[in-house]
Amino acid sequence: MQGDPGTPGPATMGVRVAPLVLKVLITVVVSTVAYVLTNLVDQSGDELWKIAVAVVIGGSALIVQYMVDFEQRLATVETGHRERSRRLEEHFDHLSDAAALLSDLDEAGMSTSDAKRLIKSLRRVGQQGPEIVKAFARSEVESLASVVTDLTGMSAHWPRDNNEWLIRLTQCAQRTIDATSSSVDQPFWGTDSAGPYLDAQTEAMALRRVTIRRLFMIKETEADNPVVMARFTRLCQAQRNVGITVRYLVLPPSPEEQPHPRPAARDVVIFDTDLYLEFEPDQLGVNVKTTLDAQRERVNRQVRWFNALWARAREIAPDADPVI
Repeated sequence: MQGDPGTPGPATMGVRVAPLVLKVLITVVVSTVAYVLTNLVDQSGDELWKIAVAVVIGGSALIVQYMVDFEQRLATVETGHRERSRRLEEHFDHLSDAAALLSDLDEAGMSTSDAKRLIKSLRRVGQQGPEIVKAFARSEVESLASVVTDLTGMSAHWPRDNNEWLIRLTQCAQRTIDATSSSVDQPFWGTDSAGPYLDAQTEAMALRRVTIRRLFMIKETEADNPVVMARFTRLCQAQRNVGITVRYLVLPPSPEEQPHPRPAARDVVIFDTDLYLEFEPDQLGVNVKTTLDAQRERVNRQVRWFNALWARAREIAPDADPVI
């Protein structure tokens, strides 16, 4: 059975009364009640006076309603104002922290433009990139933050061979690069990774007048092998041709046979006599750890060690096998 069209449905029954209409109704009810009570209290009084009293009481009720409503709205406005003030304060705190960080970078001689570019790029990656790109970006930032944090103690470590550090430090060098290259390191010069490294050295010498010295350390068994020495001589001559000063030193078979301090098996590259990279090989000759160190005492020790070895080393005659 269908309902009567004239019968109000649930939606009609739930119509909300407008606040102004509700206030008027309350005022009328209060005025009516006041008028009735006035008649009961003073039945012989003037009718006009009773109406006036009812109107005054009703008007007072209306004013009270508006005052309550105003107080509620004022409280809401104050709450909203406090919330906006809190958000603005947090926003200004963030801006102040960011400005302070940029100021610290500028005072430290760092590039603020690069920092801004990094932040903006990370924001775009976070908004547009797929999850794997976001994860990779986070990993790179965490790695960078870890390295820079370690550098506050003037040293950093990498758990494997790090040619990126080697190339970037070569690009940053301003005066000198002193490097040892052991038998472990010599196969490196035949790989694709050696190209960018040599390019960076060539650029450092040409553009910034950086002086580069490379000390090759070879074993006695290698020095006694004509085929190995012929290949080694070609390697040294190729580096001399691009402007690198090259010497070689034959390692003794045991410490007892050598009166001077025995060279370490690890390869070390010293930049501007201010910091050095050290590559630590495992038993198989594979570099498994890279250390960047700028601690003054340790750097000075490496510089003295290199200079002592360089003074004992020999130069290779042009287009000739080294004399052992």
